[in-house]
Amino acid sequence: MINNAGSRNTTAVLDDGAGPPSLSRLSDADLSSMLLIRHFEKNLLKLFEQGFLHGTTHTCLGQEYVPVALTSLLHDHDHVFSNHRGHGHYLARYADPEGLLAELLGRAGAVCGGVGGSQHLLRERFLSTGVQGQSLPVAAGVALHLKRSTPGALACVYTGDGTWGEGAVYEALNIAALWELPLLVVTENNGIAQSTPTGQQMAGDIGGRAAAFGIAYERFTGSDVTRLRAALRPLVEQVRRASRPLVVEFVTHRLGPHSKGDDSRSPAELRAVRAADWVVGYAAGHPEQFERIDAEQSRRVERVVAEVLARPLTAWSPR
Repeated sequence: MINNAGSRNTTAVLDDGAGPPSLSRLSDADLSSMLLIRHFEKNLLKLFEQGFLHGTTHTCLGQEYVPVALTSLLHDHDHVFSNHRGHGHYLARYADPEGLLAELLGRAGAVCGGVGGSQHLLRERFLSTGVQGQSLPVAAGVALHLKRSTPGALACVYTGDGTWGEGAVYEALNIAALWELPLLVVTENNGIAQSTPTGQQMAGDIGGRAAAFGIAYERFTGSDVTRLRAALRPLVEQVRRASRPLVVEFVTHRLGPHSKGDDSRSPAELRAVRAADWVVGYAAGHPEQFERIDAEQSRRVERVVAEVLARPLTAWSPR
């Protein structure tokens, strides 16, 4: 971690990232949440191919474990700010595939009346946006409000590695550090910003950028939810108790394309990414539990797709 003076300690490495990860056994609830997200995203790509989905959509295939590891550490009064790749963030918090799919398909029962689509969701203390970096200053403002009105609450904001190229990120971090705001910045670094490898668009690293503001920082390379959650718990509680910002970086893998079918990676790169998929490691280590819950969630999402497609289109009008 980086302390308030900006010094840097060791990176928290939970596995070496080479080949299928060896993962500890999860509760049925955690595995169900991860596989709900996996099957939801896989079905979204099919629906797009079939012409049911309009606009764009960005799946989080391969990254499902990040919001699942974090969600149980967040409280109801915390605010969550998501991004363009945010379906997993929403499903981990609300387990509402019906409302989310209805939103994406513009059907009755949609979370935002069918006008937000894939990237712009609003529900209680959850907000997503497709504008890179936009959530950081908003989350900083909410963190200031929480510091004054709800001590112990925090604002959690998800970013990708590409978002660190936006100037608004640094304006928000500057204020968060100066005003000691309870802001948890979660970066899902999948190594590629749309079609540009991170190394070709980022000078230095995320830890160094957090250090420039004296903000605490931790980096994880594993996908073991149990170990991640145990390591994250005291860090998240420190954000609450001390009312100070924290940047957490997850080195993860994006299995799917940037959005629908625009994947610029080579076959060799894709094979390596798929070999490191948490599903491969978990299925090998815990086959009975995985097969049972995978089948359950597959059937669940199939039922949701059929039921939502049978709904009428949304009838929305401005008030």
